[in-house]
Amino acid sequence: MARREKENYIPKHATKRRLKTIPFLILLTIFTSLIIFSTYELYRWHLDNQNIKKINKEIKKTIKIKKSNDTGELIEPEENKQSDYWYYVGLPFYEVDFNELLKKNSDTVAFIHMENTNINYPVVQTKNNDYYLTHAFDKSNNNAGWVFLDYRNNINNSDDNTVIYGHGRLDNTVFGSLKKSLTKTWQQNKDNYVIWLSTATENRIYQIFSIYTIQEESYYITTQFNSESQKQTWLNTMKQRNTSPIDTPITTNSNILTLSTCQNNEGGRIVVQAKLIKKQTR
Repeated sequence: MARREKENYIPKHATKRRLKTIPFLILLTIFTSLIIFSTYELYRWHLDNQNIKKINKEIKKTIKIKKSNDTGELIEPEENKQSDYWYYVGLPFYEVDFNELLKKNSDTVAFIHMENTNINYPVVQTKNNDYYLTHAFDKSNNNAGWVFLDYRNNINNSDDNTVIYGHGRLDNTVFGSLKKSLTKTWQQNKDNYVIWLSTATENRIYQIFSIYTIQEESYYITTQFNSESQKQTWLNTMKQRNTSPIDTPITTNSNILTLSTCQNNEGGRIVVQAKLIKKQTR
């Protein structure tokens, strides 16, 4: 064999080794990229959660929340004096000073509190249901988002159904702790069956009537109905979905509050619905 031929000669077994090495290097590159991406996403998730906790801690320092024993106005009083309704309307209102909240964010429309959860947040609202999915209360970019009112609702009107959303974060920030309402332990404590909502002009107490999970849909977040029969059909459906031992009566006169959060990445939703039972004009 000539010298030039010897220099350019590559054994067949060496060629095979190179061909086998190429797929391995591709897989290694993909695997390494996935690790880097996952690590980054995990870090960003942690950072977003920490920022939400920091913002909420600062909010608690600057606003005043107090309990008011004012009787207020009873909504749809029940004839049966032994029913849970009369126990719940005896609970004090939560009253919030909105001055500081509005200074921090002019989008603030309410403040929500729910017993034995981490839900103790200002509620914001803008012209769509997208902005606060990726922005915190201080309007910084944050994939944890914030608790927000459906853009179709008017917090000062008696809408048929007032809808509030929040991400279901694993660390229980935002609406992450709403999943506690699905547990037997939480449901066995009737003190948990109440939601407090304060606005700049009113303090309100709602009594829960339905807790359930469902795949993503638009029916349960209907905010207004064209007729009494349409609303009655909707109410019947919402109550039939209830998986808790709660048996709260509702009528077409009831003003409904719906809390909605994601349950999983497959489109599952956790839903808690309540009716207005007492309010106080501020």
